[in-house]
Amino acid sequence: MSKQLLILFLGFYCFNLANAQDFQGKAIYLSKTTVDIDLDSRQIPEEQKQRIRERIKNNSERSYELVFDRTASLYVQEEKLEVPTTNGGNRRGPRFSLGQGTGKYYKNVQSQSYVNASEMLGKQFLIKDSLRNWAWKLGSETKKIGNYTCYKATATKEVDTLDFRQFRRFGRGDRQGNTTAENDTIQKDSTKNNSLLARIDTPKNVEIVAWYSPEIPITQGPGPYWGLPGLILEVNDGRTAILCNKIVLNAEEKEEIKAPSKGKAITQKEYDELFAEKMKEFSERFRNGNRGGGNGRRFGG
Repeated sequence: MSKQLLILFLGFYCFNLANAQDFQGKAIYLSKTTVDIDLDSRQIPEEQKQRIRERIKNNSERSYELVFDRTASLYVQEEKLEVPTTNGGNRRGPRFSLGQGTGKYYKNVQSQSYVNASEMLGKQFLIKDSLRNWAWKLGSETKKIGNYTCYKATATKEVDTLDFRQFRRFGRGDRQGNTTAENDTIQKDSTKNNSLLARIDTPKNVEIVAWYSPEIPITQGPGPYWGLPGLILEVNDGRTAILCNKIVLNAEEKEEIKAPSKGKAITQKEYDELFAEKMKEFSERFRNGNRGGGNGRRFGG
């Protein structure tokens, strides 16, 4: 009798395990980043200001699809249609792309690893590394997002000031023909260093506010966010807000969840160091007056 019970228990366990592995969902997120640029004080034609504002708005709002199961997820940026211009052409994004995601971020919460497809100067990279362990503080505050009851959680992220330092250095570019020595003198005198980027304070820590729903009991979320007892439906880091506006659970057609595979494998640290190096090279070329030229826009070899 005990043998029959054991067989029955194992059969029930395998049935539940198969159902758990078969579980899949899809969530659509809208990401919006706030970009503060004072154009009113600039001597720029109003028509050009409007074009800049439209470009910033177009680049700061993106839509993503998160396909997930209980262990893995793939966060994919949805393609955006090009904005038609008044002359009948299409308005494309900036021609120069130093480093940006290509819209595919895979993470596996079981192995606590991720693969992020990224492009730098026309070369594809696969950033492979360990997931950040968010030290979430769970709160009791709740709110509704769609039909789901969500709970608030917060975490603190230490900002890597590398990018800020590099962009500030770029902001010191010689637009008036100053020599390197003159630029150094200006940099020593804080009253003369009035560029926009130089006036930005480098933050040390950023508070991440997330809203998760235990009604969808998986530890997934958009982008690098994970580790809460429920799907993360909203994230805000002060400048970027990510909000879920649609959820589909256990659709009839399943989608394959696998990591991107095209590109050179690299760690996050290696990628950041390479980005800093290319940013320095670009700022030096810009300072020396070489702002164009396709030779420096791609990796050699």
